[in-house]
Amino acid sequence: MGLPGHRRTSSHKRRRAAHFALAGAGTTKCPHCGKAVLPHHVCPHCGYYKGRQVIAIPLKGKKK
Repeated sequence: MGLPGHRRTSSHKRRRAAHFALAGAGTTKCPHCGKAVLPHHVCPHCGYYKGRQVIAIPLKGKKK
């Protein structure tokens, strides 16, 4: 069974960990309203998916 040959310094550990950052979620543009949407998801702003309305989104009006 192999043993570690040398101590891993803190700078080497930080340089190696520099690539572990999370990448942002890729978004696409909704063809109906033009807002950013996750791919293969219903648009939360207009309710459209693949060119047809699948959920009804109430219009945002003035608060009483």
